[in-house]
Amino acid sequence: MKTLKTWEKAAVAASMALLLGACSHTHSPEKTASAGEAPECPECDARLEALKSKEAMLAEKERALQARAEELAKQKSAAPAPAAVATDDGHMLPPNAKPGECYARVWVPPKYKTITEKVVKKEASSRIEVIPAKYRTVTKRVLVKEAHEKLKVVPATYKWVEERVLVRPAGEKIVTVPAKYETITEKVLVKPAYTTWKKGTGPIQRIDEATGEIMCLVEIPATYKTVTRRVLKSPATTKKVPIPAVYKTVRKRVVDKPEHTVKVKVPAKYKTVTVKELVTPAQTKTIEIPAVYTTVTRKEKVSDGHMEWRSILCKTNMTRGKVAEIQRALKAKGFDPGPIDGVIGSQTMAAVNAFQRKNNLPVDKYLNIETVKALGVSPI
Repeated sequence: MKTLKTWEKAAVAASMALLLGACSHTHSPEKTASAGEAPECPECDARLEALKSKEAMLAEKERALQARAEELAKQKSAAPAPAAVATDDGHMLPPNAKPGECYARVWVPPKYKTITEKVVKKEASSRIEVIPAKYRTVTKRVLVKEAHEKLKVVPATYKWVEERVLVRPAGEKIVTVPAKYETITEKVLVKPAYTTWKKGTGPIQRIDEATGEIMCLVEIPATYKTVTRRVLKSPATTKKVPIPAVYKTVRKRVVDKPEHTVKVKVPAKYKTVTVKELVTPAQTKTIEIPAVYTTVTRKEKVSDGHMEWRSILCKTNMTRGKVAEIQRALKAKGFDPGPIDGVIGSQTMAAVNAFQRKNNLPVDKYLNIETVKALGVSPI
């Protein structure tokens, strides 16, 4: 990083020298009449100020990186020696201890937190990229001959037709109508009606007083005879009867459509050719190049290391039954302490340390009271 910053400073210094040289060459002898007067170049002054500002910014970044490097070096140096914790009487003993309690003096290492920062490695810039023109191959139809019209002779068409020809004209003739008779039936009187006496019986009949016989006067109806005879209904006459004309059907060939001309459209003729067609013209594009960052990780101390007295279980306040209870509690929480034998062995301590790490408890080589309480076991 220091080599990169030194190179950037050298580049800035070279740019300043070139800029000053370019400004001195751009002035004519008339404008630089006297050697004591500084050449006037507002554009050069602005560029010079910009370069000076950039140089100052680079120097500031270099100082910040140097300070961070020194801070990291201090943090990596040896940790301070453990500080002694003395009681009121000046002895190195646990304070406020009660009878039957055991304590272990342990070193609590310093605590650090990791801080990650992003530092600019390369400033953002831009570049111009030339995008070439794009073409595509297309198929086009090119007109070879335009559309036009031409005359076409259509020959005559014929058809067969039937025609009725008069053979004999219509006329009339006189016909005799015979007389008409009708038969009639008549009743002719043969014998007129009359009355006569006939013998009879009954109280209403006349009784001849002389003879004592009964005689009845009976009416005899008239007698008729049916006679059939022909009677003239209409006398014989004459009448005129029309005679229809006589025709004959003949078949002949006649012109259906006479010969004529029609206009026929002749379509245009095309030819298919392959050509290149411009899709997008050539153009330039400014591509923004983002700044490049690098991640710097450093550790910052949160608290210093120190010595402390930690309440533990030892031979004085620990029984095999209590150790077996702790082993069962470890097994119930998923940490294998080995055989439940009431003895604190390497496998039991490995399970204790695993439980401590998982529950963010102090990890040491002792069975401390805080861990025992976290397992749900009474330390007493």
